[in-house]
Amino acid sequence: MTDTPEKVDYSSTLYLPQTDFPMRAGLPQKEPEMVARWQKMDLYKKLRASAAGRQKFVLHDGPPYANGHIHIGHALNKILKDVITRSFQMRGRDANYVPGWDCHGLPIEWKIEEKYREKGKNKDEVPVNEFRQECRDFAAGWIQIQTEEFKRLGIEGDFDNPYTTMNFHAEARIAGELLKIAKSGQLYRGSKPVMWSVVERTALAEAEVEYADVESDTIWVKFPVTEGPADLQGNFVVIWTTTPWTIPGNRAIAFSSRYPYGLYEVESAENAFGPQPGEKLIFATRLADEAAAKAKLTFRFVRDVAPEELAAITCAHPLKDLGYTFKVPLLDGDHVTDDAGTGFVHTAPGHGREDFDAWMAEARNLEARGISSKIPFTVDDAGFYTADAPGFEGARVMDDNGKKGDANERVIKALIAANNLFARGRLKHSYPHSWRSKKPVIFRNTPQWFVYMDKELGDGTTLRSRSLAAIDDTRFVPSAGQNRLRAMIEGRPDWVLSRQRAWGVPIAVFADEKGEVLVDEAVNARILEAFEKEGADAWFAEGARERFLGNRAGEGWTQVMDILDVWFDSGSTHTFTLEDRPDLKWPADVYLEGSDQHRGWFHSSLLESAATRGRAPYDTVITHGFTMDEKGEKMSKSKGNVVSPQDVMKESGADILRLWVMTTDYWEDQRLGKTIIQTNIDAYRKLRNTIRWMLGTLAHDTGEEIALADMPELERLMLHRLSELDALVREGYDAFDFKKIARALIDFSNVELSAFYFDIRKDALYCDAPSSLRRRAALAVIRKLFECLVTWLAPMLPFTTEEAWLSLKPDAVSVHLEQFPAVPAEWRDDALEAKWEKIREVRSVVTGALEIERREKRIGASLEAAPVVHVADPELLKALEGEDFAEICITSAITVVAGEGPEGAFRLPEVARVSVEPKLAEGTKCARSWRITTDVGSDPDYPDVSARDAAALREIGFRRAA
Repeated sequence: MTDTPEKVDYSSTLYLPQTDFPMRAGLPQKEPEMVARWQKMDLYKKLRASAAGRQKFVLHDGPPYANGHIHIGHALNKILKDVITRSFQMRGRDANYVPGWDCHGLPIEWKIEEKYREKGKNKDEVPVNEFRQECRDFAAGWIQIQTEEFKRLGIEGDFDNPYTTMNFHAEARIAGELLKIAKSGQLYRGSKPVMWSVVERTALAEAEVEYADVESDTIWVKFPVTEGPADLQGNFVVIWTTTPWTIPGNRAIAFSSRYPYGLYEVESAENAFGPQPGEKLIFATRLADEAAAKAKLTFRFVRDVAPEELAAITCAHPLKDLGYTFKVPLLDGDHVTDDAGTGFVHTAPGHGREDFDAWMAEARNLEARGISSKIPFTVDDAGFYTADAPGFEGARVMDDNGKKGDANERVIKALIAANNLFARGRLKHSYPHSWRSKKPVIFRNTPQWFVYMDKELGDGTTLRSRSLAAIDDTRFVPSAGQNRLRAMIEGRPDWVLSRQRAWGVPIAVFADEKGEVLVDEAVNARILEAFEKEGADAWFAEGARERFLGNRAGEGWTQVMDILDVWFDSGSTHTFTLEDRPDLKWPADVYLEGSDQHRGWFHSSLLESAATRGRAPYDTVITHGFTMDEKGEKMSKSKGNVVSPQDVMKESGADILRLWVMTTDYWEDQRLGKTIIQTNIDAYRKLRNTIRWMLGTLAHDTGEEIALADMPELERLMLHRLSELDALVREGYDAFDFKKIARALIDFSNVELSAFYFDIRKDALYCDAPSSLRRRAALAVIRKLFECLVTWLAPMLPFTTEEAWLSLKPDAVSVHLEQFPAVPAEWRDDALEAKWEKIREVRSVVTGALEIERREKRIGASLEAAPVVHVADPELLKALEGEDFAEICITSAITVVAGEGPEGAFRLPEVARVSVEPKLAEGTKCARSWRITTDVGSDPDYPDVSARDAAALREIGFRRAA
């Protein structure tokens, strides 16, 4: 009887993973420590020093407002910018990121005014430069807060020297850009209808409004026909409007010669006011019945009215008896439709852009007909009617809180009294609101400063044509952004620059009574010199006019006191940032912002640069969508569905937030909530565990390099996959397609490494002798896998990759000072991959069969199995030749047989002509490797282990106790 070998603990002889890199990341605690480390070592300066002399790559930062804590949109935006900058830095470029802030304008001024209102203080009683200093201090405070919040996200940049629009040099450059535009003749003072905030007392640009549903008064109004075909005189043209208060500003009626019109006679009427039997009215044919229903009347068709008859008509104003005694002509307009209303558009040129354009297009013809083309100023800056609205002085369109005033009702009553109201009602529709005060705006004719879009600039171009040409020369990601910006430029009116506020860069020009701008180099030089030294406050200081005009002070020039649209400020940032900093360059390689910036920063930057430099200040424009909650609904505090970046970082860490950004379709609107965060936590945990296992395994690495020709096929396959991934990663970063990279690397880590390569090689790595080529080659490849994966991921997950890199290389400074590893072309081996695809197909059938055996508890682990694999496909069979298929399938033994296999064998539908018969392994379980083999005990010095393990034990000098 043979004695049973004494049990020996062989764990100390195994090369098991050893690492201090924890399984639990502890990111909320560890990340702030890393931020502090980077600041202490001045990583930013080290990055700049390491990149000295390289080709520059510049992503110019679109400036957020310095007026509150960052939100999830800021986090998305800054993370994307950081990933782009880091990815180019680690691919041989000098990628310097300079953060910036927008400091002027209404958002900040509004905050200071709110403080004043709380204290019962009147802004107008405070000296303007004192008020401006409060705005400046407010912005500076928030810049500091946001700086720390951005750093906590892992953003690396020149936070010690950011750009701000309120910097004195910046203010001088902004003013200088305006003076260039003025000198070129592109700046003019004009009177046009602009969007006006009664609440904020200033003009607004399209980029400063948002649309919300409101319920408005809607009226149909009769205009008596006084001139035209004889049988039409004494009848009425009927218009429809949702702004009754604009009726005093009416000067014309628009129709369209594209649609048929008719004359209709009222037969019966239910309302006491409005049309009565016998009255005749003109409508677009398609809308006549609908209009009759609104007025609760019936009528009969009399005859068609031709376009030339309409063009010959002149009407009286419906409020003629109140003093509106001018003629109201009919104008043919392309903007008229027949899908709602009456087919006639009430035209108040002081209250709408299309109305203004239609009126001005006919101005000369109107004057020839004895009709004044002058546009009235019917509403003042506070929303009150002026003397240009006789009969309604003192009525108000809107109050200081954005609530509807009494103007609508007074106009409606006056129309009823004049017997010229056809019908009235209520309508819910989308209407522009200020995005700051959230209150409705009005369209109001007011003198403002504009930049011409279509004035010839002396070289055969206009600002519009220059801008459109620049768009064609710009790369857009996604490409749809090009058409969106093009459509906006094609259709936009002249650029209104002036705002009636206090905090900003002034329109630093002098003008005469006609609005002609003084162009004097000496005056301009004095202005810019003062701004450079004292900031734009110099414009508002006592004696400024005389100081700047010098010996021209007595010529009657008026100092313009309006300030510049804040979009002009931000549109000028390329000048004092890209042009003036030697560590940057002009134009920028990339501008990246939310898709709303097609009408904001991308737009204003394009216009400013095209006006002064003839091209865009960027080569590529990238846009991202907005972040919604998990249901796809807009985040709002009232709904309680807001996800703040601060909360995510506090609970899970910035790298989790960054991983979400990297795995989402950021070009579209994204979703975020607890479930999505948890999904990213799970994905991160798997990725971290892969990195952790590599670190543990590499604790036994000697750094030996193995020649490619000497490596086993499985190692060469992994190097081939690195070659493929290297191309994918670089192309993905160039295309700004981060989801493609993140998905590929996560799948590679989970599927090809953890569940395949590492699983197969664990036995060799843990148990083979130190001299084993298989083990040495595996270590060399895992080292390369680690270096590639960690550096490729470094732009995306800066905290985790830094921790991992320093764990393996404690003497290193930072992973962020590394470059993506060079991947030799010889690693690429498509034929090898094709062969191993076949091997993996057969392996998947074996794995499926063993899973059933494990589930049915016929085996505990795959090493207890020795399946028989039947392969009828000649190509699959050939791929298995010469391979240790048992090692590949992680079984103790395996038998490969040519043929279809028995009927009851396990098969997978997707792998044709392969079947598996599960069998138990024969032999004895090795006490060291746990493989079941027939050679356990073949070495008398090590009676309880296999021959392979015995040889390994002998090589490492392990001796069993006597």
